[in-house]
Amino acid sequence: MSQEPKWTAEELAGDAVSKKELVGYLQENGSNEFLLKHKLNGKLANVVKTSKKPHLISAYTDLFATKQFRAADEPSASEVKQAKPQAAVETNKPLKASSEVKYEKRIIKAGKPGERSPVKGDRVSVFYTGKLKDGPVFDTNTEPKGRKPASPLVFKVGTGQVIRGWDEGLLTMVRGEKAELTIKPEWAYGQKGNSAGGIPPNATLVFTVELVDIF
Repeated sequence: MSQEPKWTAEELAGDAVSKKELVGYLQENGSNEFLLKHKLNGKLANVVKTSKKPHLISAYTDLFATKQFRAADEPSASEVKQAKPQAAVETNKPLKASSEVKYEKRIIKAGKPGERSPVKGDRVSVFYTGKLKDGPVFDTNTEPKGRKPASPLVFKVGTGQVIRGWDEGLLTMVRGEKAELTIKPEWAYGQKGNSAGGIPPNATLVFTVELVDIF
């Protein structure tokens, strides 16, 4: 992977470099965090179709300014998604104040000393496994799917994109930490449950969550 600019500013501004060439270069050389930041993840043809060239030029410049180059073991750009976990998905509801905490946390692996916790609105990437209390696993992203390697889930924490137990628990963690979150129904799926995710009404859920990164 080259870490020297391939094209000059004049070449980028003219017709010498196409959008397809730019997107291909950025997806090949930029890290997945970089691609998510600039919304350049996904299939090449789709990104080319939806991206404006000025945005691509700006991303190209930022790649060399930030040096967020792709690691050899990262999954391909087409596999990186900002999806919501099947079992932790929730409608966009802001967090409300509550006098009683509806989850318990047990640290499995401590994070690195000096690492910060995320704040509301930060994007985080996590690996997780969810199961019913004293029951089977109903969702995980820690296992490869066919030939595709496992990849962490990316979302904005503390904004209601996932169940409240996740939002509240992750805000107490630091990068690299792995914890078990036991979440009561009130901060999970309540009286309705989630039949599509295999979660019955009034279910207490147990998630093993690893906070991979904060950005």
